Amino acid sequence: MLGTSLRSGLIGVLLSGLAMGVAQARTLDTAYGEVEIEGTPERVVTLYEGALDTALAAGITPLGAVTTRGGDGVAGYIEAHLDADRPAIMGVVREINIEAVLAQQPDLILAPPRLPQEQFQLLSRIAPTVVPPTQETSRDVWKSEARLFGQALNRENEVNDAIVEVEQRGEELAAALAEADVGGVAYLVRWMPAGPMVMSEHIFSTGIMAAAGLDVEDGDLLNEGGIHSDILSLENLSRVDGDWLFLATLNADGQDALETATQSSAFNRLNVVQQDRVVPVDGQLWTSASGPLAALAILDDIEAALLP
Repeated sequence: MLGTSLRSGLIGVLLSGLAMGVAQARTLDTAYGEVEIEGTPERVVTLYEGALDTALAAGITPLGAVTTRGGDGVAGYIEAHLDADRPAIMGVVREINIEAVLAQQPDLILAPPRLPQEQFQLLSRIAPTVVPPTQETSRDVWKSEARLFGQALNRENEVNDAIVEVEQRGEELAAALAEADVGGVAYLVRWMPAGPMVMSEHIFSTGIMAAAGLDVEDGDLLNEGGIHSDILSLENLSRVDGDWLFLATLNADGQDALETATQSSAFNRLNVVQQDRVVPVDGQLWTSASGPLAALAILDDIEAALLP
């Protein structure tokens, strides 16, 4: 009788443990179907700037990450969230170093939207690989991507809290700008070595600008679904002459090209230049990054530039 009770107890414990294991497993809907993840991953590699941003916001420093656009390391704003444990570089988002990823022995890989299927298949042989099922460019798609990464990391609450903080901060800044009677039409332009490109009004950073109460436009200069326009001539700069011009450069080459252009009469004829309403911003943050930490950094920039 005693033996039967012990066996029943042990079976109960085993079943309970099995049930807990099943409860901890998560099935995520990704671009390449369902991906199952158990427990809390400890060895994480991010192959997308938005994934690195979200992981850090959730309290996890990845073992590896890709470089930011136009740079040879992570974005400058990310540095403030890193300590001595820095992620190793896994290549660039369009050219991932699979061998470098394998060397990290990850138990989770957070990948960019539209990762080619061939790369997904290779990476999936290393560790569960999460690719957001992003289909189109939109201002708020970063939130669904961040929540998916939060599920994968088993840090849903931390990521949701970070998103709520961004939304509250945007509302507070919008109210402060309205009270100061500051606002109007704003454009975001990225200055490349070949010249300026206006960024879409439907991307991450222009969505953050809109959340702060700015009327963001792109001058109807983009093809449908595009992220930015073709290179504009200096004569066409008048089409982005609003109340505010946020001017981004990615690196020293872009900055040199911008400094040359600012000496031209076409640039100096802009009303926004004459009213001293051109706001220089970091292109790595404003035109390449995404995620809750990037959103807060952009809101910081807007507040510093626009509030008296």
